Amino acid sequence: MCGLSAFVSSRPDAGPLDAAFREAFTAALGTLHHRGPDDTRIAHGDGYAFGFKRLAIIDREHSVQPLVYADRWTVVFNGEIYNYRELRSELIRQHNASFATEGDSEVLAAAFHYWGEAALPRLRGMFAFVAYDHRTGTLHAARDAFGIKPLYLLETADGLHLASERKALDPFAAPAGPALDAESVAHYLTFQFVPDPLTLHRHIRRLPPGHRLIWTPGGGVRLHRWFKPSLRPLRVQPEAAYQAIQDALTNSVRKHLHADVPVGTFLSSGVDSSAIAALAAREKPDLHAFTAGFAAQGYSEIEIAQDTADQLGIRLTPTIVTDEDVLTHLPRIIQLLDDPVADPSLIPLFFLARTASRHVTVVLSGEGSDELFGGYTIYREPLSLAGVDRLPPGVKRGLKHLAEVLPEGVKGRSFLERGTTPIEQRYYGNARIFEPDEKSRVLRFTAQPHTAITGPLYAETADVDHVASMQYVDLHTWLPGDILVKADRMSMAHSLELRVPFLDQQVYAAAAGLPTDLKLPPGSNVTKHALREAMKGIVPESVRSARKLGFPTPTRLWLRGPIGDWVDHLLATSQAGDLIDLEYVRGLLAEHRAGGADRSRKVWTVAMFCLWHAISVERSIVVAPPAETRAPLQRSPLTAPMAY
Repeated sequence: MCGLSAFVSSRPDAGPLDAAFREAFTAALGTLHHRGPDDTRIAHGDGYAFGFKRLAIIDREHSVQPLVYADRWTVVFNGEIYNYRELRSELIRQHNASFATEGDSEVLAAAFHYWGEAALPRLRGMFAFVAYDHRTGTLHAARDAFGIKPLYLLETADGLHLASERKALDPFAAPAGPALDAESVAHYLTFQFVPDPLTLHRHIRRLPPGHRLIWTPGGGVRLHRWFKPSLRPLRVQPEAAYQAIQDALTNSVRKHLHADVPVGTFLSSGVDSSAIAALAAREKPDLHAFTAGFAAQGYSEIEIAQDTADQLGIRLTPTIVTDEDVLTHLPRIIQLLDDPVADPSLIPLFFLARTASRHVTVVLSGEGSDELFGGYTIYREPLSLAGVDRLPPGVKRGLKHLAEVLPEGVKGRSFLERGTTPIEQRYYGNARIFEPDEKSRVLRFTAQPHTAITGPLYAETADVDHVASMQYVDLHTWLPGDILVKADRMSMAHSLELRVPFLDQQVYAAAAGLPTDLKLPPGSNVTKHALREAMKGIVPESVRSARKLGFPTPTRLWLRGPIGDWVDHLLATSQAGDLIDLEYVRGLLAEHRAGGADRSRKVWTVAMFCLWHAISVERSIVVAPPAETRAPLQRSPLTAPMAY
């Protein structure tokens, strides 16, 4: 896990980069130090510069980057290729490839050299990489199938810039004109994150998951999709499906444990992290697990996680997050994200990663399970609404009109509203903050509807049931835009590599064809049924049948205490009032604090945008980086001066 930065000039006859650019490039790379404090190197030549901040995990002594392969390619690569040893043997056997290191970076470079784009589906892992072909002057880049690892890009008149985080590109985007993208603000208020490929910076975009990029001077950026996850329910034998899931996840966890540094795991109360911990403990009996919780009653999974750890015979280190912790570190958390993500669960994740980084360098985590196996309770909604959905259109129109005239709060009104609203309008993501009508009230400008993002996804799933469509929407929005962003940024903030065994090609293949009744059995409140069955005898029964919690956060309580005072001051003093009606939002906060309706998610979403605005636009809040990103005992011996 590392931080990369790259630049290639648009001038075909570009000579050596001048001292001012090299100084700016070096400073920008420094903003990624938390991603890789073990080694810092820069390679440059006529019209190009590649920089790398390394967190050394595999072949720690030799696999330095940027690396040069076959006297043709300069490559920087962030991530892990878990099948690199098998690919290495195949490359030697097929092409007599030679290798100077024992790591996965050189294998990736060789695979791309010999196989080109065909190498991408063969890479089992998480990755974002940039490869410059010195013979043709062509730059290639690619991002893994699910978007586990980030990659940002900025094209200017000078050339193409790429980096692991947006903050490393911001200095080069300054002359490009007005920066704030208003449409991205609008989408943020809907989804609680900015969906790919957008960012809040008008000129900086993200390479979407499962895409590769080709760039040549004068030819601009061309994108090609090399993988698109899809869930197509098939007829399967239940027992065979359960066994396939168990086999795939077992193999994936074994692969994800490979490292030359200490490896641990996150553990909550749910079946996802418990499955990974249980399978990892079989391979690594001295496994160290980590969990987090809050002091507020009902907002801690520590007790359940401890019981699971005891049953598995593994060590557990808990972390308790206080209100003071939140107030102290929240600006740093938002600054790390580049663009705000209003998911409050990233807060305990930040402190959980900080604790884990004091003991291990790599952790396994359960991201991706809910989207693949049907883990969110909202996925049961189409089943409960099936009776209304099957009614003739005329009858549904009448029921919709009835719902509109029923008084607010009357029993059955919400059911009729939801049942008579098409799925494309009713569901647009796991987090739905401001409904369209209220969003138009909050925004100071007219914005695109959320269907600009979700409409094409529903069009691609017109032939599957509504549950599979909802999962598909989340796979392509919620997962890469929220879940994986917070996982990457909160772990990397502490130089901790987070690995996600569920987002593995073999696990995906075992999940992709599951019929809906094996994910969400009719007449039951159970979610992820197939996964739970696959983990029978592996995960403790008390966890296998438990409902999902997922590091719950007391946002509702926070806003009624000192944190709420801070939020009110933030809203009152923010300069974002030209975009958002902040007085209206302060009214929602006042209603919430007076004991009225729960407005916490809406208020929190706007507050996190205002905090981001104060840090990134107004510059009224300055976030100082921590003195150290890892405890001294974990510091790698590879630490080296900047090398050109």
